Amino acid sequence: MLTHLRPALVLLALFTVLTGVIYPLLITAIAQATMPYQANGSLIVSKGTVLGSTLIGQNFTDAKYFQPRPSATNTPDPKDATKTIDAPYNAANSSGSNLGPTSQALVDRVKAAIEAKRAAGVSGPVPADAVLTSASGLDPDISPENALSQVPTVAKARGLDQDKLRALVESQIQTRLMGIIGEPHVNVLKLNLALDGLS
Repeated sequence: MLTHLRPALVLLALFTVLTGVIYPLLITAIAQATMPYQANGSLIVSKGTVLGSTLIGQNFTDAKYFQPRPSATNTPDPKDATKTIDAPYNAANSSGSNLGPTSQALVDRVKAAIEAKRAAGVSGPVPADAVLTSASGLDPDISPENALSQVPTVAKARGLDQDKLRALVESQIQTRLMGIIGEPHVNVLKLNLALDGLS
């Protein structure tokens, strides 16, 4: 029995070191050498302060900023651990709402979101990503249509010319990778930082 057990233990130890130590360290070293910005979380730093990551959305609520798509993430209720409370863009608890298309709660939430957009001055069709959550609840990007639909609201809150603001949004649109992969999108954090620079 020992003759069968010994090679198995040696292989287990060998592959544990290879795949659990050497391979991760090698990949980390290659990533740090070739793309340190991405390897360290695509963080945006200003004056020594981390403002956020381009990979994780933030909950901008002030009318002076472009709003991200809604987030369905939550956190345990501090008053009752058996319940949860909304915690938009909680990166420690990434999740979708898990509400199906026949859910009345989803229908009510979307109707309320559309009414809020209308009250904020959005006219015409409301983009889907302006009222529906993403699967992760952490999506940092919105569609160009969503960003452009918010121009009147942000322009009014900041006292800016709408054409100037529309040009800023259009300059922030990221196109499909290699012209075919993904959809055009706007990173909300980058757009809002550019907006602060404009003001």
